[in-house]
Amino acid sequence: MLDPRPFLLVETFPKHFSVKAEDAGKRLDQFLVGQIADTSRARVQQLIDEQKVLVNGAAAKASLRLRGGERIAILGEVKLSPLRAMAEEIPLDIVYEDDDVAVVNKAAGMMVHAGAGATEDERNRGTLVNALLHRFGHLSGVGGELRPGIVHRLDKATSGLIVVAKNDEAHRKLAAQFARRVVKKTYIALVHGFVKQDRGTISSSISRDRVRRTRMTTNRSGGREAITHYAVQKRIDSKFGKFTLLEVRIDTGRTHQIRVHLASLRHPVVGDALYGAPREMSAKNEAGISLPRNFLHAAALRFQHPRSGDALSFARPLPEELKEFLHKIEAGNT
Repeated sequence: MLDPRPFLLVETFPKHFSVKAEDAGKRLDQFLVGQIADTSRARVQQLIDEQKVLVNGAAAKASLRLRGGERIAILGEVKLSPLRAMAEEIPLDIVYEDDDVAVVNKAAGMMVHAGAGATEDERNRGTLVNALLHRFGHLSGVGGELRPGIVHRLDKATSGLIVVAKNDEAHRKLAAQFARRVVKKTYIALVHGFVKQDRGTISSSISRDRVRRTRMTTNRSGGREAITHYAVQKRIDSKFGKFTLLEVRIDTGRTHQIRVHLASLRHPVVGDALYGAPREMSAKNEAGISLPRNFLHAAALRFQHPRSGDALSFARPLPEELKEFLHKIEAGNT
């Protein structure tokens, strides 16, 4: 499971950097963002505010203009406030609920539970868990204080269906269904390029990337088993490039599984810059288009009710922003 703490720096301190002549004129925070993998300027500024960055042995401001030749030392990590779940009044699209479970159609941009962020608000507020606590008051405690009711997750930039447990018995029985692969999850994804085979299965194991710690990879041995099935729904030859619309089913639920598996085929999910998708798609003599989220939607979910054993099946169509993007590229067919 993904560690909720953001990956900022290597674990050994102090960490030293030398400012080269070509970096003269850069702000201190700008320079450090370029030196430290997978971090934001806000996080670097936090580090500087905590006086954990020294320039030639002295504390400095984020706005300091470097001249070249300075020695910079990073003394430690940002001291973060504890993660916590809190009830917040946030609108939810509840697809189904009873005394044991709820099925929610999660919007893209919403974290499932507290996690990474540059500020305390970004790390703790606006989550699905917070909205659920306000709506239902009490959820299962099996997943711990940060993840009440959460049996499985969706990435922040992924929309769609997620089942939530209202009590511990329901949670344990749903978790057992996930472990036995009884739960069936179907996604819709738009990827770059033409996927050659009409259908296929990807069974590459998944590990955390050793260099870019916010990413997962299929290029390391000894990872966790991951199985993804895909079927081509449509191939689109557009003035913005070639795309393939896929229906995707997963037998396992690894972090970033669909995204990293499709990227391993060199067909990254549209909008997924972390795994190599372009931030903007251009067309000759026209303004480019972009998608500020991943084109990945959990469209269908099937499981057995934890109390009755009845089969429950739910589906939700693509959200409007994905429909509109699909219309744009289909309107630009070559």
